[in-house]
Amino acid sequence: MSDRKDLEVIASLVPVGARVLDLGCGSGELLAHLQQHKGCTGYGIEIADANVLGSVQRGINVIQLNLEEGLALFDDASFDVVLQLDTLQHLRNTAHMLRETARVGRIGIVSFPNFAHWPNRLRVLGGRMPVTKTLPYEWYDTPNIRVGTHADFEVLARKSGLRVTDSFGLQDGRVVRRWPNLMASVAVFRFEKA
Repeated sequence: MSDRKDLEVIASLVPVGARVLDLGCGSGELLAHLQQHKGCTGYGIEIADANVLGSVQRGINVIQLNLEEGLALFDDASFDVVLQLDTLQHLRNTAHMLRETARVGRIGIVSFPNFAHWPNRLRVLGGRMPVTKTLPYEWYDTPNIRVGTHADFEVLARKSGLRVTDSFGLQDGRVVRRWPNLMASVAVFRFEKA
């Protein structure tokens, strides 16, 4: 989550003083923002050595862990909010991780590149995979295991026993509520156990 406007929109979904778990926290930018501006506490989970170091340098409590292994080291309802920003597309078992997110946190917030954004559709219609700001890799060189759409997540959430409490898209730092599946490059969902 490198775009400052996107970071602030996501941060606005997190209650003041919340205990937060950030899955795939990167260099800890969002957790640092939440600590400084909203009085939040918590942990980041990250696998990449450079990002773990970056998080530590920001003063973030970070645990180096492969999310594919799950969240067994955390008890049920350990956190107020669990963030999963730009991580779902890198995981093999997304439904399991969403259920784990709902198990360890009261609220889950997830974001991912929305493959159904209209420029992506045009690129595919022209016979090519899209390369954009939110999908910056060629198909043969991407760390993404899968791509998804805003509409796909709603189905996955229901199948995973989750209740979506808010959903929208982000486009260049702006919240998109009208036709987010078509008009937004990033999908954002807030959810809890059904």
